[in-house]
Amino acid sequence: MPETPSPIEPSRQEQRELADPHESYSPVPKSVLALVAVLIVWGFYYITQAPINIPSELGDGRTVSALGGKKAASGGAADGAAVFSANCAACHQGTGLGLPGVFPPLAGSEWAQGKPETVAAIVLHGITGQLTVKGNTFNGAMPPFAAQLSDAEIAAVLSYVRSQWGNSAPPLTAEQVGQVRAATKDKASPFDGDKELNALK
Repeated sequence: MPETPSPIEPSRQEQRELADPHESYSPVPKSVLALVAVLIVWGFYYITQAPINIPSELGDGRTVSALGGKKAASGGAADGAAVFSANCAACHQGTGLGLPGVFPPLAGSEWAQGKPETVAAIVLHGITGQLTVKGNTFNGAMPPFAAQLSDAEIAAVLSYVRSQWGNSAPPLTAEQVGQVRAATKDKASPFDGDKELNALK
């Protein structure tokens, strides 16, 4: 009968080695699964119950009309500072200094303090192309505001600009803006920077 071979004893080096790693299974605690289920159910409930026909308002309670230049209770005058904050400050900054090389300043600007008819026309129809302000050249674009702002709002914001940051030009009236709007009603594109506006200085 053949002899059964004896098992080979592991060497001392093999005995020092650790066992091969293997994947273990740790189930997710039931409390965590319950919490996830509750959150999913609450999410569906919230989505189905959330009103979708609320008028569009900002979270701080200001309405769109307030941002576009709130009318005063007496006299219906537009708030020039509010109109500026809502429509102009993003580019020209709250300081009126603009952004160097990008957006021209209004502080000390010969355009902002220039002829009332010219500055009103600029706001009504906007500008594209190269424009020189205080000796510096800017090559950007200003959108037209004829469709967004009323004559009273344009007069208010221009009067505000012409009296801030050291500017000292006379205010504009809604009647003046209305006259410029009527006189330039056929203009279908923004002013071509210095090329068109220098003639209106």
